Amino acid sequence: MRVTNAPASRERRRKRLERAKGFRGARSKLFRTATEAVDRALRLSTIHRKLKKRDFRQLWIARINAATRAEGLSYSKFMAGLVKAGVTLNRKMLSEIAINDPAGFKTLVETAKNA
Repeated sequence: MRVTNAPASRERRRKRLERAKGFRGARSKLFRTATEAVDRALRLSTIHRKLKKRDFRQLWIARINAATRAEGLSYSKFMAGLVKAGVTLNRKMLSEIAINDPAGFKTLVETAKNA
């Protein structure tokens, strides 16, 4: 009797095709195409987890900049003023304050200007 690796290799293929579920066309049906698509997806997901942090920081800075310019101050001067005043708020919180609490943000701008 010939020994094959059929159960194990079938299971490997099944797992790989399971991961490719939701991909369009051959990418979810054919093993080799699915393998390439899944490998690419895994690689990009790792890269994009890193990029997401960068993108969000960029967004927060853009929001803070827009809010500070409305108050007649540039982003860099605002941040420098906050550092001198000893205000330790991160950019995420500053952007949330700028959106949801304009009066509170105005006081922060005044603090930065005075420092």
